[in-house]
Amino acid sequence: MPKIVFTGGGSAGHVTLNLALIPWFIENGWEIDYIGSRGGMEEELVKKYKEVKYYSITTGKLRRYFSWQNFLDMVKIPFGCLEAIVLIHKLKPDVIFSKGGFVSFPVVIGGFINRKKIFMHESDLTPGLANKMSLPFVNTFFTTFPETINKIKQKQKVKCIGPALSDRLFNGSKEEGAKFANLDTSKPTIMVIGGSLGAKSLNNAIKENFENLLKTYQIIHISGKNGFNPDLKSKGYAQYEYVDKELKDLIALSDVVISRAGSNSIFELASLNKPMILVPLPNTSSRGEQSLNAKSFVNKGYGELIKDEDISDPDILFPMLEKVYKNRAVYIQKMQENPVKTTSIENICQEISAK
Repeated sequence: MPKIVFTGGGSAGHVTLNLALIPWFIENGWEIDYIGSRGGMEEELVKKYKEVKYYSITTGKLRRYFSWQNFLDMVKIPFGCLEAIVLIHKLKPDVIFSKGGFVSFPVVIGGFINRKKIFMHESDLTPGLANKMSLPFVNTFFTTFPETINKIKQKQKVKCIGPALSDRLFNGSKEEGAKFANLDTSKPTIMVIGGSLGAKSLNNAIKENFENLLKTYQIIHISGKNGFNPDLKSKGYAQYEYVDKELKDLIALSDVVISRAGSNSIFELASLNKPMILVPLPNTSSRGEQSLNAKSFVNKGYGELIKDEDISDPDILFPMLEKVYKNRAVYIQKMQENPVKTTSIENICQEISAK
């Protein structure tokens, strides 16, 4: 029985793809192990697959900024590498797949020392620090953005495959979306979505411009778990913490989408030809990857960008909305003429499992 080791953790973005790939390997008879951090969020997420054995190692967080904690974590990382070397020697996988995050670097080192075949994946335009450090030790580096290859010296290792998108958002019905949200198919509709936990700045922008927005647009507002505001109620406004199976219909109804600039989200919107206004996480809250993602899409003509600190400003928000809505056919044409490259879960799994 062939065996694969997955690794990745620290945030949902470093785990989600692994969780999407695992069922294919289960169905195709692979033995599956997952190496993560002790008490990391990945441990809880992986538990839903009883076929997967979870192993934890010592990890130190990799920071790009000064912190006294860096000195302690610099000691932890070599210990994690030693643990991973021993563990991978014991597990004897045929292949290792790394999605990044600070736990992945020791696993990649452990795989390299044990002469294992290693694949690594990066969702954003520029590699995260763990992936950047791991690159010399992997065999193949999958990227989502074609521009990423220009950021990498070891170009022979890089393969742009695009994002792995599921079919959950395709074939939505505008009519079903209007019925679900109690909205009108004939009126201009914007969707505001900020992720599963919500985006405070986007939620505040809706609250502060609520009445004026509704004079022109219907609003579908997916506020996230932490952002739902029961005080916001009006005809032409539909608010949800989270939407699952009906999301494809709500997107089909939407003329313009205002969103964060996480890689998977914006590639999904582009694949659906949805004009977008992107509001990246501020660089103070991230390493700046969302700003780069957004600029890439703006340069391609897929949408426009508003800075996080400007999204509530009516003098910026309303002219931008008017511009994107009135010129939505131009943005759609750009996306149709230069479509984003995407792949499937099956294609990635076949790449990884090929002899």
